[in-house]
Amino acid sequence: MYKRLTSLSQNQSFFLFGPRGSGKTTLLKYFFASTKKKALWLNLLEPKTVFELSQNPDSLLERWRIEKPEWVVIDEVQKIPRILDVVHNGIEKHKIKFALTGSSSRKLKRDSVNLLAGRAASFLLSPLSAIELKDDFDIKKALAVGLLPKYWSQENPLPQKEIYRSLYSYIQTYLKEEVAAEQLVRNLDPFRRFLVCAAQSNGKIINYSHIETDAGVSHSQAERHFEILCDTLIGRYLEPYHSSVRKRQSKKSKFYFFDTGVVRTLQNFAEEKLIESTYEYGNLFETFLINEFFKLKESLEKRWQFSYLRTQNDVEIDLVIEKPRSKPILIEIKSGNRVSRKDVKSLKSFENDFKGSTFYLLSNQKAGQEIDGVRCLYWLDGLKEIFDL
Repeated sequence: MYKRLTSLSQNQSFFLFGPRGSGKTTLLKYFFASTKKKALWLNLLEPKTVFELSQNPDSLLERWRIEKPEWVVIDEVQKIPRILDVVHNGIEKHKIKFALTGSSSRKLKRDSVNLLAGRAASFLLSPLSAIELKDDFDIKKALAVGLLPKYWSQENPLPQKEIYRSLYSYIQTYLKEEVAAEQLVRNLDPFRRFLVCAAQSNGKIINYSHIETDAGVSHSQAERHFEILCDTLIGRYLEPYHSSVRKRQSKKSKFYFFDTGVVRTLQNFAEEKLIESTYEYGNLFETFLINEFFKLKESLEKRWQFSYLRTQNDVEIDLVIEKPRSKPILIEIKSGNRVSRKDVKSLKSFENDFKGSTFYLLSNQKAGQEIDGVRCLYWLDGLKEIFDL
């Protein structure tokens, strides 16, 4: 197992959210093995366990009284939202520590259930990052099949054809278990069409009119579908930058899927060879790197705000990082392995508007250099410098 950057609480109950297959259960097993804490495990993906706890949620405390573990682990807690009332009672009355995992908080929010009112910390686990993989990381593999842990297993490596089959299965399982089973949409066919359209517009400013035409779903329905993707943690918004919060909210966001392998699968390119210097390669590289920034921000619990910047003249900056009490950091992403003065032109155009800010051009060029005040770094070196790793 690769060591994850996410540090879980040893003294307080917590939620561990993350998309399906991101390694939540594996991380918890490592956590309890390393801390030598006794835990009672309840997996709500097991039909028998779901049936028993759905009929009698209080049986959770009965099992705890028999086994007397220090921790109780509940996998996929959103399957039985009302069990959180029992969890709350266990924390308050019996001082039990709970580790609660889930691939979606949507059902919990929708049912307005008890989210423990601050009595439990919250962590988010994404697929593996390049920092976590260290020397095993391969950019071509990462862009082609994504970074879900099962595709990077050292003990049981999957053949390439099995990876492709697994990626398609991942999409079907998501539709069946996360969307249909949780009754997030009434009709799965329009959502399936929407999902393909969303993948085709990955990394772009959301154009609801195009989605309405191509997928046959209304503007309002498409908005709800994007919210489902975010709530089930397989996608995220990148909001437009503006110093005014009001104006920031009035502009359209970009949308990025959480994993490049899932994007390629939805676009039906999973089994196709990924070719450098193509539009697809550039889009996947940007998606990968934007997600790397989010992963590190979440794992290291940074209170930074991410956005993109686009002017009326269509000059665009891929990522703006706002840190508390600091000047913004502006980042341009290029997938090529050679950069020149023309590549920093967009960044330079904002020099007067962002005086005192730091400008980065992150690419696949291994040798770092500075061009007209812009730090041009290999993307991994840039990540480490910005996050001080």
